[in-house]
Amino acid sequence: MRDLSGIVKAYDIRGVVGQDLDTDVVRDIGAAFTRLVGGPAVVIGHDMRESSPRLAAAFAEGVTGQGIDVVHIGLASTDMLYYASGQLELPSAMFTASHNPAEYNGIKLCRSGAAPVGQDSGLSEIQELVTHGVPEFLGAKGTISERDMLRGYASCLRELVDIDDIGPLRIVVDAGNGMGGHTVPPVFEGTPVEVVPLYFELDGTFPNHVANPLEPANIVDLQEKVLAVGADAGIAFDGDADRCYVVDADAEPVSPSAITALIATRELTKEPGASIIHNLITSRAVPEIVTEHGGHPVRTRVGHSFIKQTMAETGAIFGGEHSAHYYFRDFWRADSGMLAALHVLAAFGGQRESLSTMMAEYSRYVASGEINSTVGDQQDRMRAIAETFRDRNGARIDELDGLTVELANGSWFNVRPSNTEPLLRLNVEAADTDTMSALRDEVLEVIRG
Repeated sequence: MRDLSGIVKAYDIRGVVGQDLDTDVVRDIGAAFTRLVGGPAVVIGHDMRESSPRLAAAFAEGVTGQGIDVVHIGLASTDMLYYASGQLELPSAMFTASHNPAEYNGIKLCRSGAAPVGQDSGLSEIQELVTHGVPEFLGAKGTISERDMLRGYASCLRELVDIDDIGPLRIVVDAGNGMGGHTVPPVFEGTPVEVVPLYFELDGTFPNHVANPLEPANIVDLQEKVLAVGADAGIAFDGDADRCYVVDADAEPVSPSAITALIATRELTKEPGASIIHNLITSRAVPEIVTEHGGHPVRTRVGHSFIKQTMAETGAIFGGEHSAHYYFRDFWRADSGMLAALHVLAAFGGQRESLSTMMAEYSRYVASGEINSTVGDQQDRMRAIAETFRDRNGARIDELDGLTVELANGSWFNVRPSNTEPLLRLNVEAADTDTMSALRDEVLEVIRG
């Protein structure tokens, strides 16, 4: 019996290679995934990590061992893998650990049409099958074929967002030695955008910085390069390039919530009155702006499986998260950092204002950013927070995802326990810096005791 409890997460499978993940485990996971989704074939792609090709090969052995064919697309960003799943109408597996350090790897799984496979939509069944042994298939093995999807992926994105007629732009792009270095060139080829590349060399050891642009230390090089070359903006991708982070010409970060609001207004011009998804940590400016533009804001829990499920249920045209994941109905409801970047450049390049001026109307409040605190008892601290604020005049509390408290002055905060670590994650937003700071400090005092 195999124990996968340490590597099966809420949305994917992830662990340290050689310690949690090896070829034998991955082969069994491939066989179990095939049992879950059936045929006729499974698409497999992988990132630039040293372990990714061999793990992808082991997964392919598990798939073909169950009599199902494999379509191998080779090096890919996660959203390119989603494109292949949607375009080919096949289930798929992406080998990546996203922004995690080099010693990690993982598998993101989806059904045909890029429909996510999470803990409640198939991962638990896969875990159960591997734990108790996947039944042996006695028929003929499946075959493995290779297919190049890069050009088709680039064309698909350019059809969804046309940037051919925008004014010329100089943009620094930090790929972080991740998959953006593979996908950015064909996407921007022949456009009015001059790309100044930073760390485009594919290197799964991440020799320059961790490919996680949400950490301020990891965008310092991007900020310095933007200022050095006089760029109009900068864009940073994470390791598997499904998230993008933007800085303006002054190297100031642009809030992912502001990006969500911008793209929402653009999508609403195509389909007035449509629903727009935002998770409960996104700035309150997002539902306000969506409503002002005639859209219908829909609030959901944090996490791509919840976003995609709610998009399917509501027919939402777009969804955004505070973590810089952006979801598009016309891209199989999948998230794509590249598609979000194209939207920003299309809006920016189509007018004469600076990026900071353009984005000002979408940034109405002051946010703390996510603050993590290590605690001994998550639920005890959550109860303490609820007791502290329950009787606060005008306070409203809900428990959709962790604990969200809205105060009478319009300030709010959310505290969520981590699923994998002894952490509480705090996000605070208010009308001004002083109010935000005071509320942040008060909540942190309760959390940290």
